[in-house]
Order: sequence, then C-alpha cells, then structure tokens
Amino acid sequence: MTNLRRLDLNLLVTLDVLLREHNVTRAAEQLNFSQPSVSVHLAKLRDMFGDPLLLPGPRGMRPTARAESLREPLRIALEALEQAVAPSAPFDPAQADNIWRIAATDYGESTILLPALSAIRGSAPGTRLALLELSPPRIARQAEQGDIDLAFHTTEGSPPGMRRRTLFSERYVLAGRAGHPKLKRKPTLAQFCQLEHVMVSPDGGGFSGVTDETLAAVGLSRRVALSVPHFLFVISALASSDLVAMVPARLVRENPALRVVEAPVEVPGYEMSMLWDERSHRDPAHRWLREQIAGAV
Repeated sequence: MTNLRRLDLNLLVTLDVLLREHNVTRAAEQLNFSQPSVSVHLAKLRDMFGDPLLLPGPRGMRPTARAESLREPLRIALEALEQAVAPSAPFDPAQADNIWRIAATDYGESTILLPALSAIRGSAPGTRLALLELSPPRIARQAEQGDIDLAFHTTEGSPPGMRRRTLFSERYVLAGRAGHPKLKRKPTLAQFCQLEHVMVSPDGGGFSGVTDETLAAVGLSRRVALSVPHFLFVISALASSDLVAMVPARLVRENPALRVVEAPVEVPGYEMSMLWDERSHRDPAHRWLREQIAGAV
C-alpha cells in the first residue's frame, strides 16, 4: 500500500511504452514527451521498483527479468483503467439485456407501465422487467441501494431528495357498471351520498378518504359499503354489482363494462411522478427507459 500511495500513473504509462519499444527515443515520440523527460521517468521507475528495468543492449534496450514480469499485468491494469474512465457507451436497446425493477401500485402498473410496455419490448426485446409492490416509506432506500430502478408515486407523497419527473395530472370521476340505473346521468349531491360506494384503502380496512373529507367540509357523508386495497378489484366489483366508486379517470376510460359520469362533488386530484435515485440519473440505459415511459404517457 505504501508503494501504491506513492505511485504516479504517468510513470506506469511511460513504462508500458518503454516495454513495447525498448527505446527511449521512440517512447518519447509515442508519448509526445521530450527524450530527457522519458529518461527522468525511467530513473524514477528504477528507484520505485528497485530494479534497472531496462538495460543497454546491442539493438536498443533489453528488459530485466523484473520488467518482463511486469509487462502483462501492467498492460491489463492500464487497459482496465482506460475502460473505467472512458465515456459511457451509447445505449443500444436492440442489444441490451438489462433487468429493470420498478415499484408501483396496480394503478401505476395499469396507467403508466402498461402503455409503455409495447414500446419497451419492441425496442429492447432482450431486456426484462420486474414489478415490485410499492412501499412508499422504502422507496428512497430501495433506489439508493439499487433494489429498484424506478418508482411511480404521487408527486405530493414523493420522498425528498429523489430525482423526479411529473408524468401527468389525474382527476376523479364517478364510475359504476354499464347500465347502472342511478348513473344514467350525473347524480345530484344528495343522490350521490345515497349510493353505495367502494373505495381503495392502500393501508387496508379504511372507510374514509379524500372524497369523505370533501363531503365532511360541507356537512355531508356517503356510505362506503366496501373497502379494498387495490384498484383493479374495484373495477371488477363495479362491473358485477350496483356499487359505485370515485376512481382516477385514466383507470376507467374506454372501459365498455363501466359507465363513467362527472361527480357532483369536486374532489382534489393529484400528479403522478416517476422517481429514481441520483446514482442512476446519468446512466444511458436508465435514461432510455425513463424516456420510453414518459413518452408513452
């Protein structure tokens, strides 16, 4: 370690060229140095290794046994170092074999990843995607440790310090099954409160949400008959019953099994964002993935 701390990388580059050329003058030309500068480097190298390294010979200089033993390891080390400091190669999706890990709720999977899936698979068929259940308190740590590449979450609830790109703004609409007798038109506020609702409670078991807070502000309440942890179950429940739900508009658009109307109460919407850690911000492959997703939504 003592020798490594004293090491001057330029000296090793000079030694690598000298071991190829066996000639100080030619080495100086390749390195674009003066001949005296190369001679100074050689003197320092001899002192550092405690060996003459190169000796005068009939046709230039001949390496010592110590120099010969350094030739191959030195070449490999310098090539590895050149690779390490070289600019990142452009990302070629057609040749890529990345495995990307994305944390999302079923809502994020349906409204963000699903629209992007065809483009990702078509351009990068050798890559793979792993979807992980979103755990908001763990997003930042998972991304920092490399356990996830991206997460989809509301902008308002995003952890501070993470890179973020807003994907879209979402609003709530009232939905029920196609042919629902109470949804032939936009219901009045009183009719809305009398309907039986299903709602998503991400933490499980809750019967109150942003809609209930909005109603409570004007002294009203609704009946929540069913509470579920996932949005996709809500869609199935609506299609097979007379339950209704306040749901994100993107989740139910163009669904022939459902009837969607404007709600008589204005519930605040939210922004959806794509989140990632600083460690992967400049990675060409990661940047390509983010662009595919943002372009799709």
